[in-house]
Amino acid sequence: MSNEENAKQEENVQQEEKVKQTVDAAKNTVGNLVSSFLSLKEKNPKVFFGAIGGVAVLLVLMMTMGGDGSKPPISGPALKDLAVGQRYVLKSANAYDPAATVRLVSTPGAIAAYDDTEEADRSGACQHMPQGTPVSVLDFADAYGKQKAYAKVRIEAGECKGNEAWALAIDVQ
Repeated sequence: MSNEENAKQEENVQQEEKVKQTVDAAKNTVGNLVSSFLSLKEKNPKVFFGAIGGVAVLLVLMMTMGGDGSKPPISGPALKDLAVGQRYVLKSANAYDPAATVRLVSTPGAIAAYDDTEEADRSGACQHMPQGTPVSVLDFADAYGKQKAYAKVRIEAGECKGNEAWALAIDVQ
């Protein structure tokens, strides 16, 4: 073995001994604390059980008095009370991307069943409208026990002007 290897081996042995000493010291300290705490139980049981009760009360207080209540409320998309004949814009309630589009379909409820994995479904005429497209609400449809879940809209601008289709009411704002 070379001198460097011997020096590294001695250094490793010294580090292992230091780690063992530290672990032994921690074990001794914990053992001493536990033994003194248990001896308190024998010498003065009132103080022993009082300390346990105090810790339990503090834990219960910490759990029940948690936060300060200054957390901001969770906010989701705001549902407007839409009215027939009024003008609105299309805005995807679930998208943060400004380039996201809003899906329009020919019958209410078809949105729940559509799959646009085919290229023709994604590039079809007037099926995916950009956000901010002005529309007028013509009618409503109920679905899944919710009133006004779908809105029939007429597109008021762009190359699809005058086309009528159904959109989720939450996407009309």
